[in-house]
Amino acid sequence: MRTMGIDYGDARVGVAVSDALGITAQGVATVPNRVYDKMMDRLVSLIAEYDAKTVVIGLPKNMDGTQGERCDVTRCFAEDLKQRAPQIEIVFRDERLSTVQAAGILNVTNTRGKDRKNVIDTVSACIILEDYLNSIKLRRK
Repeated sequence: MRTMGIDYGDARVGVAVSDALGITAQGVATVPNRVYDKMMDRLVSLIAEYDAKTVVIGLPKNMDGTQGERCDVTRCFAEDLKQRAPQIEIVFRDERLSTVQAAGILNVTNTRGKDRKNVIDTVSACIILEDYLNSIKLRRK
């Protein structure tokens, strides 16, 4: 049983999955979000390919913790994904600063230009998923 992490954005959607034991997160794809139905079909395909039972979606709260329009858009996306893949459980995870963390990682690895644009959402999805996996580990202790 794997868990999938998603960083949903208007232009791209970053996707990460856990290993089979739910210990680590690996980036698997950055899916373009130019044609909504095509993007959703790709996500449903990835859910099936990795046999994901839980999908953790980053919730873009404002820095003060309030939920604005982006949270509403993300919740609508999550509802649509659940309709297309009813077997999954959806979990939301606060994603504040995940993109900042991802940018820091890409700075350290000297990833620039087009390469950076293509992977930042996937790295953000890894961070969201790792945060969730770590929270589960803490609950088990």
